[in-house]
Amino acid sequence: MSTYGENITTDPSDFVVSDASFHPETLTTLKASSLGYPTEKTIKDHTFTSNASLDDLEKGMAPVLIQHQIEANETEKSDMVPTVRARGHHVVNLLYSPSWRISETPKDIPKLSMKRERRIWRGLRYNLVTVYQRLFAICVFANVVPLIVLLSTSRHSKPWGPDRGYVTTAAAANVLAAFLIRQENVINALYSICCATPWWFPLRLRRSIAKLYHFGGVHSGCAVSATAWFILFTALVTSDYASGDYDQPGVLVITYILVVLFLSICLFAVPYFRFVSHNVFEVVHRFAGWIAVALFWVLVLLVTKAKSELPSADSLGIMVVNSPVFWILLLITFFTILPWLRLRKVEAFPEVLSDHAIRIHFEYMKIGSIMGLRISDNPLKEWHAFATIPSPDGQSFSMIVSDAGDWTKKQIQQPSDAYWVRGIPITGMLRMAIVFRKVVLVTTGSGIGPILSMLVSHPLPCRLLWSTHDPERTYGENIVESVCKADPDAMIINTRVSGRPDMVALTYHLYVQSDAEAVFCISNPKLTRKIVYGMESRGVPAYGPIWDS
Repeated sequence: MSTYGENITTDPSDFVVSDASFHPETLTTLKASSLGYPTEKTIKDHTFTSNASLDDLEKGMAPVLIQHQIEANETEKSDMVPTVRARGHHVVNLLYSPSWRISETPKDIPKLSMKRERRIWRGLRYNLVTVYQRLFAICVFANVVPLIVLLSTSRHSKPWGPDRGYVTTAAAANVLAAFLIRQENVINALYSICCATPWWFPLRLRRSIAKLYHFGGVHSGCAVSATAWFILFTALVTSDYASGDYDQPGVLVITYILVVLFLSICLFAVPYFRFVSHNVFEVVHRFAGWIAVALFWVLVLLVTKAKSELPSADSLGIMVVNSPVFWILLLITFFTILPWLRLRKVEAFPEVLSDHAIRIHFEYMKIGSIMGLRISDNPLKEWHAFATIPSPDGQSFSMIVSDAGDWTKKQIQQPSDAYWVRGIPITGMLRMAIVFRKVVLVTTGSGIGPILSMLVSHPLPCRLLWSTHDPERTYGENIVESVCKADPDAMIINTRVSGRPDMVALTYHLYVQSDAEAVFCISNPKLTRKIVYGMESRGVPAYGPIWDS
C-alpha cells in the first residue's frame, strides 16, 4: 500500500488528454474515478489514466476537493475553480495528502447510540459535577471539617475563637498547596507518574487517571479555602482590637488589605470575568498575588514581634524560626520567584503561513514530547502558552499561532525575531493519551499544533480528524504533509469546501470504526465541551482542555 505524500511517477502514455472541456461542479466521485483522478482505490493500485486537466493534477489537487465526509455521496460545488481546458501530453509527479485526495465515502456509518442515563443525571455528572468540581469540593470539605472542630472546641475560650496561630497556619498552608499544584516541576512530575500507568490496568481505572488535567480544581479549592481562613482571622483580629485585647493597628490594616487582595484574586478568577477580560485577570492574579505574599511576610513578622514582647516570651528570632507559617511562607516565596529566575529572551525564527497563522521556530533548547511553553513580548503584561512541535532531529522545536485575539494577530502581522520565555516547558493534557492502547484525536484549526506535538514526538496507534478552513492555504503544505506522515489515514476536512461537519457524529464514527479506547479533542471551548459531552454521555472516555487546565 502506498503512503500518501510519496512521489508517484507515471508513464507519459498514461496521460492522453482530449481537447474537450469539462465543468468541475458536475464532478462526482464516480465520474472522477472514470476520469482518472485519484481515489483511495487507484492510489493503492497505482493506476492513473486521465483526460482531465493536468494543470490541476500537477498542483496536486482535483478541481473539487472531495474528502472524507459523512452523509455525502457527491462533492460540494466550488466557486473558486473555473472551467478548465485540457492540454497536450505531459509528465507530472503527483503528491497526494488526505486533504487533497478524492476519498471514497465511508459505507458503514454507525448512527449515534442513545445517550446513557437520564438527562438530569447526565447534566449533573458531565456538566455541573465534573472531576474539576469534585476536586474543588474535596479541598473545601477538607478545610470545613477542621474549621468546624476548631470553632466548636474554642467556643468558650477567652478571647473567643480558635488560636490565631492555627488560623494563619491553615491559610498559609492552603496558599502553598494552591501554588504547588501550579508549579511546573510538580505538574510534570504528576504527568510522569500517571503516564506510567500500564495498559493492563482496567480501562475504568485508566480513564479516571487520564482526568489528571483537572488538577485546577485543587488550585481553586485551596485558594478559596485560604481566603475563608483569612476572613476568619480578620474577624478574630477585629474582635480582639474592638475589645481592647490587641493594640496593633498596623496588623489590623494589613489584614484588611490582604482580605481585599484575596477576594480580588478569587473574583477575577471566576470563569465569566476571566473570559471577558483575560488580561485583567492575569494582571490581578500576578500583581495581587505578589503583593499578598509580601504583606503576609509583614503581617507574620508584626504578629510575632508583638508576641515576643510579652512577659516570659522567647526572642523574636526563636519565635520566627519556630513558627510553621514562617517555613510555609519561605516555600511560597521560593516557588513564586523560581520561574522568574529562568526568565530570558530567546531568538525566534517566524514562518508566516498565511494571514491567519504563523509558525514560530526556536533553536535555543531541546524539548520533550507533548510540552507547552509560555512566550511573551512583554513579560510583566501577558503570557501565552502554546504547544510545541519538536523538529525531526530533536534539536529544535516550533509552535503554531493562529489568529485568536489582538496579541496573536499582532504576531502574525508583525512577526518578532525574539520572545521572552520563563520557567520550564509544561506537559500537556494530550500526554495522557499514552495510557490507552488506541485513541481518536479530534481537532480544529490551529489545534493541530498540540496533535502534531504528540504524533511527531510520541507516535501511538490513533485515528486523526482535523476540520479546518482551507488547510493548505492557511497552514501550509509542510504542516499538512506532517499530518499525513504522522497518520496516513488522517481524515482532513476542508470546511471551506464542505462546510462544517457534524463533529460529534464523525468522532463517534471513527471511535467505533477504529476500535479505540478513548477520544481526545483539542478545539475551541464550545466545541470541545460538545464533543466531550457527546462521547461521555454515550459511555466513551473523552478528554479535552477545560477552562482552567
